Amino acid sequence: MVKSMTGYGRAEDLIDGMQIAVECKSVNHRYLEFTVKAPRNYGFLEERLKRLVMQYLSRGKVECFVQLDLLEDAGVTVQVNQPLAEGYVAALRELVECYGVQDDISACALGRFSDVLSIHKVETDEEKIWLAVQAVAQRAVEACVQMREREGERLRADILSRADRILEDVAFIEVRSPETVRLYREKLLARMQEVLADAKVDEQRILTEAAIYADKVAVDEETVRLRSHISQLHAFFEADEAIGRKMDFLVQEMNREANTIGSKAQDVEIARKVLDIKAEIEKIREQVQNIE
Repeated sequence: MVKSMTGYGRAEDLIDGMQIAVECKSVNHRYLEFTVKAPRNYGFLEERLKRLVMQYLSRGKVECFVQLDLLEDAGVTVQVNQPLAEGYVAALRELVECYGVQDDISACALGRFSDVLSIHKVETDEEKIWLAVQAVAQRAVEACVQMREREGERLRADILSRADRILEDVAFIEVRSPETVRLYREKLLARMQEVLADAKVDEQRILTEAAIYADKVAVDEETVRLRSHISQLHAFFEADEAIGRKMDFLVQEMNREANTIGSKAQDVEIARKVLDIKAEIEKIREQVQNIE
């Protein structure tokens, strides 16, 4: 199925005391470019998220935004350095006894002394966090892919409708091109009869000149190739792989054939149709830039 490179998906969930939200958005890019914006201390998620995204997407500039909040601060503990605290208490009581100062020892005052209280963070369980984030991220990426598929279907319909219009113009050129040779032959015959007056016109010379002209303006090969390219365009849409780059090359070839027909055109009507064809090819090219 054809996919656009433009998409967006979001998912959130509460897993093991962690409130997790993941957003995934993508835009056009020549290759796959991936970035992650996650809270500090969660840098280990980036490479794993990239591997996850690569299972679904092959092209585009992709950004993932990860929000992770611990509802229970179980990862932090405050511990008392009991030997040090006892030492401070003993020293303070000694000051009271020796100098008769007020005994105002309190837990709050004692806690202000350096190193009496220490904060310890429990080691992060990266695997546990990743499994939780993965479950949410996968849903966000799948939602992004679904949007890319919907956009891809719209691109497909637009491109094929323009390809059909090109085929209509090609059919006109294929009918009109031999007609221009017949008109040229008639004009050449009339001109020679006018110049030679009563003299006999060399019919063989007329046929030779018409043949040279026909060869010069013949566009059969170009129209056949243009039809073949459009047939290939249809085939690409049935492929189960990324087709954007191949289609981009094919559109260049279509434009080359149209230019050749235009350079050979000696007829106003054909020239107009060539302009229409080139306009449609350009619009197809713009749409192809959005395809994965």
